[in-house]
Amino acid sequence: MNQQMTKSTKLSDIKRSWHLFDVKEKTLGRAASEIATTLMGKSKPYFVSNLDCGDYVVVINAASIKVSGNKELQKKYSRFSGYPGGYREETLMELRQRNPADIIRFAVLGMLPQNKLQDRMLTRLFIFKSAEHPYEDKFKVKSEKLKV
Repeated sequence: MNQQMTKSTKLSDIKRSWHLFDVKEKTLGRAASEIATTLMGKSKPYFVSNLDCGDYVVVINAASIKVSGNKELQKKYSRFSGYPGGYREETLMELRQRNPADIIRFAVLGMLPQNKLQDRMLTRLFIFKSAEHPYEDKFKVKSEKLKV
């Protein structure tokens, strides 16, 4: 009797690599979906949804990401401190001036699964507003991903 058994993925089977995403003049949603897919590890053959199989992602040139339409003025980001009068709202343009890395972080956060693994996936996301970053030695292959 020759039966094949499906092998379950274990934590010891997971191998993490580093990916560089240059988002200069790329559309926000398209870039964020590819970054989220890499953080989850969905392209790996041993992907399972109950384990954190993803890779490390370094995003450069976050300040020059683009959006379509009137989103620069109409898209709003809100937060609430929990105190009376603590509700704050800002547009994409204001957030780009204050902290452009948060634009990509919030977009990727919305595309990751809302479960206990989400925080662990986000800790492997490193976003820089310009092309300089301290992780040059981590990349084996010097190729920029994101063919969008």
